[in-house]
Amino acid sequence: MATKIPVHPETKALIFDIDGTLADTMPAHLKAFRKVLSKYGIDFDKELFDSLAGVPVEPQMIMLKEKFKPDNFDPARVAREKEDEYFKSIEQTRPIEAVYEVLMANHGRLPIACGTGGDKRIATRTLEVIRVSDKIDVLVTADDVKNGKPAPDTFLKCAEQLGVEPRYC
Repeated sequence: MATKIPVHPETKALIFDIDGTLADTMPAHLKAFRKVLSKYGIDFDKELFDSLAGVPVEPQMIMLKEKFKPDNFDPARVAREKEDEYFKSIEQTRPIEAVYEVLMANHGRLPIACGTGGDKRIATRTLEVIRVSDKIDVLVTADDVKNGKPAPDTFLKCAEQLGVEPRYC
């Protein structure tokens, strides 16, 4: 039985992160990172993965280039390689049940947004695969903000597009 997650009674809208919160995507992302980065001599272990969690993929690649200084490493190109590799396994994504239950219990009752450090193509497909795309009123991705996660811009934009003050989200 999944743990019930309470929603504060003053809540006027819900905003969900996608990767690792609403959708169990982290193992597939780690596998894609490891496969792509190994070609550049980078041992991308779980500790390094966890330290970069939530940051959009291209800024992650810029950080990795600065840290490891691999040859022939164009962060934008390697970011696309990684996302393409991840996309191959996206159909295996499953919802994280406890969080999914909160979304489903509040669909039609509260406005709902998803905010993510991922790109629109992957976020949209992830929501389709876990069968919630028709339950989401607003989707804000790394493509929609200047300052991606961990900056709060993604979630502030969700609140703005929902028309709800952030403190009530």
